[in-house]
Amino acid sequence: MSTEPLHIVCPHCHTTNRVATAALAQAPDCGKCHRPLFTGHPVALDEAAFDKHIARSQVPVLVDFWAPWCGPCRMMAPAFEQAAAQLEPGMRLVKVNTEEAQALASRLQIRSIPTLALFVDGREVARQPGAMGAADIVRWARSHRR
Repeated sequence: MSTEPLHIVCPHCHTTNRVATAALAQAPDCGKCHRPLFTGHPVALDEAAFDKHIARSQVPVLVDFWAPWCGPCRMMAPAFEQAAAQLEPGMRLVKVNTEEAQALASRLQIRSIPTLALFVDGREVARQPGAMGAADIVRWARSHRR
């Protein structure tokens, strides 16, 4: 594992923080807002915050593209929540409401929801449409991260 500090975007104020790799497991706080950088819960992002997290975070970002009217999306929400508790701090889990971020969904060509997409170093490396359980989300995400 690298000893270089990683850039981690705060889920609360969206400030980019430098965190030593070894310190990830020690529940680091944001240097600006002093809140935890990892909460064990998915982070809801709008388009601007999404772009910042994807571009600036040096941990993989797993995105759940969903909508409030989507039954399978609502069914998968607790599983995605459970997956966040298992995958953080080695991965950031975020949720993007495609009803509120229609331009982003269009730009990324999200054709069905729910859709999971994994971003590493600012690039999408894997995509999986359809609802999944927590164990399947964790297994899928770990199998595609680098």
